[in-house]
Amino acid sequence: MKGVVLAGGLGTRLSPLTRVTNKHLLPVYDRPMIFYPIATLVNAAIRDILVVTGGQNAGDFLRLLANGKDFGLRDIHYAYQEGEGGIAAALGLAEHFAGRERICVILGDNIIQGNVLEARRRFDRQERGAHILLKEVPDPERFGCAEIAEGRIARIVEKPKRAKSAYAVTGIYFYDASVFDRIRKLKPSARGELEITDINNMFLEDGSLTFSFLEGWWTDAGTFESLRRATNLVAETGANRLPSEAGAQPESEPRTAAAPASTAKPGKANR
Repeated sequence: MKGVVLAGGLGTRLSPLTRVTNKHLLPVYDRPMIFYPIATLVNAAIRDILVVTGGQNAGDFLRLLANGKDFGLRDIHYAYQEGEGGIAAALGLAEHFAGRERICVILGDNIIQGNVLEARRRFDRQERGAHILLKEVPDPERFGCAEIAEGRIARIVEKPKRAKSAYAVTGIYFYDASVFDRIRKLKPSARGELEITDINNMFLEDGSLTFSFLEGWWTDAGTFESLRRATNLVAETGANRLPSEAGAQPESEPRTAAAPASTAKPGKANR
């Protein structure tokens, strides 16, 4: 399985900070935002990673991440998105990188307390299709919202005015290689973008979409309020935790992604 971090866009909701840098390079507690989604992939035993970025500060990602040595990787791949065509359009740039392999996609401003190891294992056992992670939130209208009936997703609505459930679709998705064929079939939404929700609904319609609930806290960091929340959560509890923290680390499981030295107290972020 390969990993894709989507870190493009203009980040206008965080202006004026994003006038001088890419949103995903802003700090969340003691490290840049982009470190957290990369750690999520590394902690799911994914070692081949593509970062899709854009804008005027794309070169800063190379200076920051280099070849991925801070995460124990041999290299990180990069792709450049011109303009803002939506999440699905950004994902389409990963087709040649992915080949025909399965992928785990994570939005560059998504930060989690725990890990997605169990979700990856479930998807590994899945014959085809997609697997998404849901989280109960107080403001589901900010996200793709999953309506659940009789233990199944009935449909997913992008940023509903009146959400019919409290379950947000987190920005973490597992897809088989058919996702790129589906992207080519998309038409721009009313916002003029190719929506990832439309992709997920395609998998839903042909019966190949599964889901699980994400344990621990989850937040994006795309607004000033959520950026502050993310910083506070990481400072208070740490992020990207593995289930074996309390005991010995199994040899078959990946270690938590390494991070550069900081002034933070040991054991906080990315433990």
